[in-house]
Amino acid sequence: MLSRRSFLRFTSAGVVAAAAGKSLMGASTSAQEREPQEVMRGPLPPPIAALPSMTSRVRPITNDERMARVEKAKRLMTANKIDAIALCGGTSTLYFANAQIGGGERLWAVVIPARANPFVVCPAFEEGRAREILANSPFGSAADIRVWQEDESPFALLIKSLKDYGIGTGRLGIEETVKYVFSNSLANAGAHAIETVSATPVTAGCRMIKTDHEVECIRLAAHATLSVYEAVYKSLTVGMTGADVQALLHAAYAKVGFVGEASMNIGEYTALPHGSRTPQTIREGTIIMLDDGCKVEGFTSDITRTFVLGKPTDKMVRVFNIVHEAQQAALKAAKPGVVTGAVDAAARKVIVDAGYGPGFKYFTHRVGHGLGMDMHEWPYLVDNNMWGSPLHPVLQANMTTSDEPGIYIPGEFGIRLEDDMHVTEDGAELLTPPSPSLEDPFGSSTSS
Repeated sequence: MLSRRSFLRFTSAGVVAAAAGKSLMGASTSAQEREPQEVMRGPLPPPIAALPSMTSRVRPITNDERMARVEKAKRLMTANKIDAIALCGGTSTLYFANAQIGGGERLWAVVIPARANPFVVCPAFEEGRAREILANSPFGSAADIRVWQEDESPFALLIKSLKDYGIGTGRLGIEETVKYVFSNSLANAGAHAIETVSATPVTAGCRMIKTDHEVECIRLAAHATLSVYEAVYKSLTVGMTGADVQALLHAAYAKVGFVGEASMNIGEYTALPHGSRTPQTIREGTIIMLDDGCKVEGFTSDITRTFVLGKPTDKMVRVFNIVHEAQQAALKAAKPGVVTGAVDAAARKVIVDAGYGPGFKYFTHRVGHGLGMDMHEWPYLVDNNMWGSPLHPVLQANMTTSDEPGIYIPGEFGIRLEDDMHVTEDGAELLTPPSPSLEDPFGSSTSS
């Protein structure tokens, strides 16, 4: 799993765990692509040794569920007057097709027409590999794969294939992560017959609203992450380095059975929301921050715990209590029909009213972001977050987001409290118990 904080893996302050996985189209990762891992030497600390495996709690996502996503995408295409969408790699191909595709500068694409079966475009020499992967997808071994030779235009082939499916004119939605060279080339290949538009109302429209099973996966991932953090916290001692903590995290995630990672920052480096590359060592009485999550059936958690080994200062306690109140204010504000920016505003008001303002001076980032198969995805809990998207920024039931206010005091310390939030029919819930204090960050939370 690669997150926005994974650059920290290159330093001893970056804690990364359990990085096994698969790369494009299911091939094994190369040695260069694997995250570095520290191996525990000697017996595991008792809190980590006691962690149970959680893999028996996982219910796999089925191809029937993926086909239901495809059908929802078709309904959204019709509602948004889009005739087909093109996915050229990225998480959405996993979401709809159970296949992470990509060929570098060569176009691969999963195309979903609004009124026909999906098809795939790929290089001719990759057809065998594509069929192997798609055999485990909802499209099956009979998937329609359109191939292009190295001296042919894949963009012309995709446009021609649309015509074969009855889309000679119309609008082709391009998924937001598609490379500009691909989207521009498709626009040119379509000339005046096919107009390229944003597919975000369709892709995000599907992915923002979770099924009960998807929420279950995120809930389990959040519980696993909190259990790992608690076991690691109970195993920490003054003088440990980032590499030492990396080994603890790796061992703990191996025990629960999920792929996960975390960044650790200490003292003045916690005032940088995504941390520092500087090597750091745990000291008594200084703020420590753990952040990130793990994946269950492709769905991720994202949790931050901030704490102190030893006794915190009065200022640390005061700032913690402000952030705790802000997190609860955001939770209380979140419910269906509420504009996403109002959730940020509720948390920000608490922090500014307590003297840590104005605006983004000390609470330097939005209060939350959507959470699903990507750690950061729609919706984003802040004003002016649409970046030109036609999406309407209003919360709906079964959206999942982070709830993560923070106060960051340059040169001193930062405190962020982050739990994952599920919007219910009449309000919202946190998927993990919030942290009660700096000295007892896990309170009555369990590891079972």
